[in-house]
Amino acid sequence: MYAVRLWSVRHARGLARFYQGFEALLVKLAPLWRKLGYQRLERPFAFMERRVKGLLFDCQMCGRCVLSSTGMSCPMNCPKQLRNGPCGGVRTNGNCEVKPEMRCVWVEAFTGAERVRGGLEAIRVVQEPVDRRLVGSSAWLRVAREKNPEPVKTVEPRK
Repeated sequence: MYAVRLWSVRHARGLARFYQGFEALLVKLAPLWRKLGYQRLERPFAFMERRVKGLLFDCQMCGRCVLSSTGMSCPMNCPKQLRNGPCGGVRTNGNCEVKPEMRCVWVEAFTGAERVRGGLEAIRVVQEPVDRRLVGSSAWLRVAREKNPEPVKTVEPRK
């Protein structure tokens, strides 16, 4: 899995472009997801997301995916699970202080961000802490729901 994770960072540009199109499709289909019911779709979406992102990014299914902001390197793979940059223990060779045989997730994130248009700006945006209530849930469905919210129904006052 580690080799595939490194491959994903090396191919961050193409994966980011693919994801932009995929996200646009998810958002466009949000009315369908709403009709089918987000609760009903959660398990199959989470199952597929776990398989795809698990293979490509060693995804930990935190529920708040930031891959598009971190050069396709999942910050949850950091042994310390740091979401906003490396700790002070990155070794001079770029490896992790906790797992010396592993490249620092954040060194890889900056490498990937350099390959993505706007990646270096995106990686500097401070991420919110992980909401542990969302662990295991589909970030894909959450994006569709948040970027295409249910229309507010207004009731006309009687005259």
